[in-house]
Formats: sequence, structure tokens, C-alpha cells
Amino acid sequence: MIIGVPREIKPNENRVALTPGGAELLIANKHTVIIEKDAGVGSGFSDEMYIRTGAKIIPTAAEVYGQADMIMKVKEPIAPEYGLIKENQVLFTYFHFAASRELTDAMIKAKAICIAYETVMKPDNSLPLLIPMSEVAGRMAPQEGAKYLERTMGGRGVLLGGVPGTEPANVLVLGGGIVGTNAAKIAAGFGAKVTIMDNNLYRLRYLDDVMAKNVNTVMSTPDNIRRHAQQADLVIGAVLIAGAKAPHLITKDMLSTMKHGAVVVDVSVDQGGCIETCKPTTHENPTYVVDGILHYCVANMPGAVPYTSTVALTNATLPYAIQLANKGWEKACLDNLELYYGVNTVSGTIVYQAVAEAFDMPYSELKL
Repeated sequence: MIIGVPREIKPNENRVALTPGGAELLIANKHTVIIEKDAGVGSGFSDEMYIRTGAKIIPTAAEVYGQADMIMKVKEPIAPEYGLIKENQVLFTYFHFAASRELTDAMIKAKAICIAYETVMKPDNSLPLLIPMSEVAGRMAPQEGAKYLERTMGGRGVLLGGVPGTEPANVLVLGGGIVGTNAAKIAAGFGAKVTIMDNNLYRLRYLDDVMAKNVNTVMSTPDNIRRHAQQADLVIGAVLIAGAKAPHLITKDMLSTMKHGAVVVDVSVDQGGCIETCKPTTHENPTYVVDGILHYCVANMPGAVPYTSTVALTNATLPYAIQLANKGWEKACLDNLELYYGVNTVSGTIVYQAVAEAFDMPYSELKL
């Protein structure tokens, strides 16, 4: 199989879908790996590093898409790439279809085989290809929140950990999954007073056992969210429903009750955001203000730390990519139910129910 890795063209996206080490393993399995020129430079991987593994450097994205049987990416295709995708070509990347009708329509029109990193699911319902980037984004969220709480950045002028004789910042984390757990851990390490909410009591019990003493667990209800948001200096949105649009837990009405200059960091923005006033931003223009509340809603947060992110992502995706390449996508999905759950569209048909429901579009169960 020919595996193609194009350069990411989303603004300020410096990650690449495959490290040179990952390319070497695919080549060892008797596959051809083609890399668009300079695709890995932003992550610290030169063309020469890929060439030494046996990969081929291709001048343009159009040639990569034109030659490849399977495309590996980091972020979903955007408009300039839509026309490059071939019918029945396998695309293995983050899609987050439920957040974009335009992308969904484009992939249906292209009749591609879209296998989404974010919906590959293990028997325990964990999401192995979302976990590494969730870990990165979760750990970045308090870091970014701390920066934008500075007065010079538009925030309240509050130091996350405080100093002796002053109160530390109040941090509210919505969601106790991978993102929320990592966000709470780092915020607590800063010395902030942290509240983490989830609607799963068993998860809250676990978090109560493993978290530092400055982390409190609270059941997620509208009333609890409303009350704690009023006290928060920083709110981190960390809600995920696999493949589906995130629910709005912080509504626009709540913003007027929050502290002026408070910061919200919505890591759920890839899935539509769990803060109603959230809209995707970029690393170049990361923030905006609504009702006095500073919003940080960068849709590809891990892109700011591309070396760490690329290595972490390849560690997770490579075993699945090898299965897809060795067996073909249908046999691989038949043999591995985890990959089966990753398939979102096939030859113009939506085969992932949550995506169809997000846009009230036709759905067909994937049968192999």
C-alpha cells in the first residue's frame, strides 16, 4: 500500500501525522511511504530524516493525494484539500465531523473512506487515539489560562497559584475525562483552588482518591455549574461525547454572572464547544471577549507543542495504521472492532450514527 502524509495547512498547525520512526516501521512492513516536502519541519523532522528511513519526498500535496491509497493526517481536511481527495481513498485523521456540516458534506461528496482517530474505541469505551492529544491539550489548558489571566493579556490580573497572604485563583474544570484530569492536575500543581465536575459519580470517587488536596470533586448539574462559574477565575471546558457535538454547559446567560476578566478555555471546541459562546480560534488570534469574559478557543491546541504532540500521536496511531495498510481497511475493521468504530463515512454514506444525528442526515450501519 502507498501511505501518503501531506503537510498540514491549517493555520499554525505544525504537527505531522508520522514521525520518521513511524515511516520506517511501515516501510519494514513492505509499504511505500510518501511525505510531502517539509511536512515534518514544524515538528523538528527534516526531509533528510525521512529519506534515511526509505520514505520518498514528494513536492506537492496534489501529488501525495494523487498517488496514495491511504492518507494519514493530523487535522481534518480543509477546503483547499477537498478536491484532492479520491473516491474510495482511505483518510485516517482527526475529523470531528459533528462540529462541521461543511466538512461532512465534502467527504460525502468525495466518497472517501473516512476513519476518524477520535472515534476509534476500545472495549472499555476508551478512545486510544484521542488520549494523547487530550493529555497534551489538558495540560496546556491551565498554562494558557494562567497566561491570559494576566492583566496585560486582557484577564483579571490574577496569579493562578497566588502567593502567601493572597488567595489563589479558583479554577473550574468541566469534565473528569482525560482532558479534565490532566487540566486539574496541572492547575493544582500551580497551586490554584480547583473544582472538577463530572456527571459520573464513580469517576468522581476515583478523582477524589488520586487528586491533590486542593482539588474538590462536584457532581455536574446546571445549578452547581452556575454557582461555581460565578466564583471561577478560570473555566476549562473538557467535555467529550465520542463523535457527537458537545453539550453547552456554560450558557451565554451565565457569562453575565461571572467575574469580569475571567478566562474560559474551551478544549471541547473541536466538537462544537461546551461553552455556548465558544467559536474556534487560531494560535495567531487565540482570544476574544464576550460580556467581559476572555475566551480562548484554539481548535488545535497541541499544535503549539508539535514535537511532543507528533511523537505522542504517532505512538498511538501507528499500530492501527499498520493494520490498515497490511490488511486493507475492510479486513482490518472486520478483525479489529476498535477500528470498526472509527469508520465515519464510506463511499458517500454516513456510517457513524452520532454524525448523522448531529445534522439530521441519513445513516446506514457499516456492514462488512
